[in-house]
Amino acid sequence: MMTKTPKRKYSKLTLIAITIFMAMTVILTAIFTVKLTKKQAVSAISREGVVTDVQKMAKLTTASFGVDTVITAQKEGTWYKLWQDEQKGLFIAKGRVLAGVDLSKVTANDVDVHYPKEPNTPVEVYIKLPKSEIFEVFLDDIQVYDWQTGLFGVVAGDPQILAQAQISAKNEVLKKACQGDIMTLAKDSATEQIKHLFGLTKGVNVTVEMTAGECHL
Repeated sequence: MMTKTPKRKYSKLTLIAITIFMAMTVILTAIFTVKLTKKQAVSAISREGVVTDVQKMAKLTTASFGVDTVITAQKEGTWYKLWQDEQKGLFIAKGRVLAGVDLSKVTANDVDVHYPKEPNTPVEVYIKLPKSEIFEVFLDDIQVYDWQTGLFGVVAGDPQILAQAQISAKNEVLKKACQGDIMTLAKDSATEQIKHLFGLTKGVNVTVEMTAGECHL
């Protein structure tokens, strides 16, 4: 009489082996994933990456200053026209000044990244930004309040008077913006925006160094 093979016993052993194999596979996969995640978390912030992210923003406008001002312009009369060609104009002007920072000037020498040695410690990023600068001075509107042309007003208005007024208005708009400390406003705003940009990355502390530039075009 032939002895039958205990198939049921072998089936149980096979099932146990498969279960152990699957459990080990899951454990090894989990360990590999954790190590890879940690490695990626460390390498997520780099000096080159910070420089690239900052430079992408190029000229970052961080302050806009609106100004209303009154401008006078005049043209002296000539003796051979008995001073009848003398002209005076009074104008009301509205303008804006835009200031910010040119982030395309940031280089690798302006960025430093310190990786933590202790676990659960944030990466320290130090960024030195260029000085704030004036980008544009706009003259949005200029209106004639009064324009005197000679004693009897018979001389046509000279376009040079208006051109002179526009130049003077732009200069006055910039002057008042400088008096309003637009360069410091631009510096403070730029610092906060860069901090906010990198502050969105978890586990990163950002220190930004920047100074206000000279107020001129």
